[in-house]
Amino acid sequence: MKLIEVVASQRSLPTVQAIADKYKAYDFRTGPIGEDDMRAMRILTRDDKVQAVLDALQSILGAQPSARVLVIPVDLTIPQPDEDSATMAREALYNMVERNARLDGNYLLLVLLSTIVAAIGLVEDSAAVVIGAMVIAPLLGPNLALGLGTALGDLELMRKAVLTTLAGVALAVALSLLLGLLWPFTADAHELLSRTDVGMESLALALASGAAAALSLTTGLPSVLVGVMVAVALLPPAAALGLMLGHGEIRLATGAGLLLAVNIVSINLACKLVFLLKGIRPRDWWGKEKAKRAMWIYLLVWLFTLLVLGVIIVQRDALPT
Repeated sequence: MKLIEVVASQRSLPTVQAIADKYKAYDFRTGPIGEDDMRAMRILTRDDKVQAVLDALQSILGAQPSARVLVIPVDLTIPQPDEDSATMAREALYNMVERNARLDGNYLLLVLLSTIVAAIGLVEDSAAVVIGAMVIAPLLGPNLALGLGTALGDLELMRKAVLTTLAGVALAVALSLLLGLLWPFTADAHELLSRTDVGMESLALALASGAAAALSLTTGLPSVLVGVMVAVALLPPAAALGLMLGHGEIRLATGAGLLLAVNIVSINLACKLVFLLKGIRPRDWWGKEKAKRAMWIYLLVWLFTLLVLGVIIVQRDALPT
């Protein structure tokens, strides 16, 4: 749950109290009136009501430039309320996801280091090392940001997410390609070959994991993301793609590229569906209409792309090895 503190003019008290009553707040309190006629008003509410309360308070903030709204997390209340939280507020979700979509030196360094770790793990057939590379690789964050950007109709976040994803994947493939050219190895390790084998089960796994990632964000349980990173990692197939290209194994490289594409498309499609079902949308009505149109367009594009990839996978499996 959250404690929403509104600092606004005393004349806003009836409006704030009505909002608290409308959304069935657990508690509503007021502080003393200051010399500037400003007053603190506190609303204790469930997490899934926070966004609605904040949207309702926008009329106060718009009319009073000096008004402020603070959202304070509440770890424990005694006695404990009967109902628990369900959905993270849009602003908190946006801030969390936006940070993971930034293309900066730290992101590129993490991609570089995780690619080296993944390449070593794949060639040396070490599952533990590959899992370590999955966990430290930051490629999942931009894909989640792309899904959220579509849900909110935020073109800037979408642009940033696409650029960050492309830069990370390109760096991973280029570095692993260089390692494949310079590093003599035999392309028979199980961990390496498993990243070049793509089937319909890979598609189902990526869809389920992408949905789990989006759900973990909207419910405020980011710890689940670690499991998602391992379940549907983007870095190992990208590293396998570069290694196989550097080694001259075009068919195996094609399999790794297909697996990478399936994972990216499935994660984005599943994220968009979860954000749509969880009601993550812009605050204003014209933004909602714009985002709704964009959401359906992108859903159809990703779905069509996934169907095309599925057909390619089936035809590829039918070809003689």
